[in-house]
Amino acid sequence: MNIDDLVLVSIDDHVVEPPNMFDGRLPAKYVDDAPRVVKDDNGVDRWMYRGNQTGVVGLNAVVSWPKSEWGFDPTGFDEMRPGSYDIHARVRDMDVNGITASMCFPTFAGFSAGHFRHVQDETTNAMIRAYNDWHIEDWCGAYPDRFLPLAIVPSWDPVEAVAEIKRVAAKGAKAITLPELPHIDGLPSYHNMDHWGPIFEAMIDNGLVMCLHIGQGFAALQLAPDGPVDNLMIMACQISMLGAQDLLWGPAFRKYPGLKVAFSEGGIGWLPFYLDRCDRHFTNQVWLHGEDDFGGKLPSEVFREHALACYVTDPTSLGLRNEIGIDIIAWECDYPHSDSIWPDAPEKMLGELNAVGATDEEIDKISWQNACRFFDWDPFQKGSRAEHTVGALRARATDVDVSTTTRKEYAERYALAHSS
Repeated sequence: MNIDDLVLVSIDDHVVEPPNMFDGRLPAKYVDDAPRVVKDDNGVDRWMYRGNQTGVVGLNAVVSWPKSEWGFDPTGFDEMRPGSYDIHARVRDMDVNGITASMCFPTFAGFSAGHFRHVQDETTNAMIRAYNDWHIEDWCGAYPDRFLPLAIVPSWDPVEAVAEIKRVAAKGAKAITLPELPHIDGLPSYHNMDHWGPIFEAMIDNGLVMCLHIGQGFAALQLAPDGPVDNLMIMACQISMLGAQDLLWGPAFRKYPGLKVAFSEGGIGWLPFYLDRCDRHFTNQVWLHGEDDFGGKLPSEVFREHALACYVTDPTSLGLRNEIGIDIIAWECDYPHSDSIWPDAPEKMLGELNAVGATDEEIDKISWQNACRFFDWDPFQKGSRAEHTVGALRARATDVDVSTTTRKEYAERYALAHSS
């Protein structure tokens, strides 16, 4: 495939929420409790909610920085590339990177509203509703043909969660981000259908996908306390396998055949071993379960009916794309994190697929078709395919600066732009 003809849909990027996102979105009685950005004694912007630090502003928003400046330390808006938090700048960065559509996970709120979980009451429920309204109406709504709306819910309260699922579905949401391993945070596990069953039913009834983004379940990895941070960053994707195990071998996938789950940023490298191991265990250890536990199918078949596996780069595993399941693999960019591919995503993505001999049909499936089918998304809402290709998008973004830029340089530009 010619790179200019490639169509890219990224189903895992991130938004760094702007400090004014709650303005005008809350009933008067909740306004004083709204999360706010404050600058700490070290000059770092931090989100505060009801007296507690709640998440961060720009953790790992390092795109376009020199690698010597990368790190895990939170940063302020003035030091980040504006595409991290400004929707108009984001679309320009998507254009120059050849990406026609994106789904953006939260930053300060936590991938599954985890940073709100320390205060579980009606006020927090109001904040979650306001967050979703901002995300759907302001962030995605500014360019509705370029963004797949993703919502958060109070997963600790099934009644409230179901109500919010119905509400955001009516507003156009395509997915709900939930915890990978809820029991890690003291919630019922995915084996508990009294808690999760109503939530799963609501998502199925409203056509929403369940997204499990790596991060919430880090505590499941009992890594050496004196080991390097590399241990966590390399092993993080294995948490997706733990989440898959609870859903596949618990009642979720068998009781709810319509449940769709995207393993966001989990990669695909774990799948060949995991699915082979599931099938071998099922057929060999039949004394542990009934022969019809998976409805006359192998566990791997049931998994493929429910799952979408999402990767940033996976050069070796793409060689096993048909063994994994060519219809359940989707690509993601991860902008603006340190794993993201910008501004040369098309070159790297297509290079990996060309290296393993992927056909044009297979490339289309992985680059956009699988994701769009799974999330029921039309990437060509405005115009033809030809207007959404890498070549077409880049042609209208030739003026976008893609040079390496230091934090200090961004801060100077920010100060100049806001001096008035």
